[in-house]
Amino acid sequence: MVTKTKKVPMRMCTGCREMRPKAELRRIVKSPEGVISVDLKGKAPGRGAYICLSAECLKKAQKTRALERALETGIDAEVFARLEAEIHGQTGEE
Repeated sequence: MVTKTKKVPMRMCTGCREMRPKAELRRIVKSPEGVISVDLKGKAPGRGAYICLSAECLKKAQKTRALERALETGIDAEVFARLEAEIHGQTGEE
């Protein structure tokens, strides 16, 4: 009997532009109401973009405005600070 190998979904980090398995990335989502947040389950409705679990990738995405282009909206500095805190809180980094 032949066992099928499950296809691993790949996504691109908006910061470093590297393709990685979806499970290794965090999804940043803009809800239909325009609220930007971290989507832990990857199923929230709205436009999404993926980012690595590192502050460097988030800073690079902020500097190049890649996250803003991906989400098709302007993002305030306090939103980036909140996203960084949420990413740090989820990974246990300090």
